[in-house]
Amino acid sequence: MEIKIKKLRPGAVIPVRGSEYAAGYDLYACLENSVVIEPHTTVKIGTGLAIAVPEGYFGAVFARSGMAAKQGLRPANCVGVCDSDYRGEYIVALHNDTDTRRTVENGDRIAQLVILPFMAADFVQTDELDDTSRGSGGFGSTGK
Repeated sequence: MEIKIKKLRPGAVIPVRGSEYAAGYDLYACLENSVVIEPHTTVKIGTGLAIAVPEGYFGAVFARSGMAAKQGLRPANCVGVCDSDYRGEYIVALHNDTDTRRTVENGDRIAQLVILPFMAADFVQTDELDDTSRGSGGFGSTGK
């Protein structure tokens, strides 16, 4: 699949996969100056990129596992959803889950982008739903 990408600022880095079979493409910080993220706060970090995701797909922005586990930094909304009609800059709201200040430098890998398909749905209101063995059993109702 070919996806068009536009650099909005000098120094923006085109996303790349960390390995041949990686699902995610690393997103890089595009900053004029380093940014400090105070403990338990969120800062928006620009990538300097606009991406034209094809219709029928969306860009899902996930945490980089190493950054989350080792530095306590993750996308504030856990998974960002970038719709196919969005043409603005991809910005990652990074949250610091630790009690220590963290610094993000220009060119740091800050998240990963996975291109995923989705199904558009038309919701139809009804008075009845079909029965299932689980029924309306909620959290923990399956005993697992």
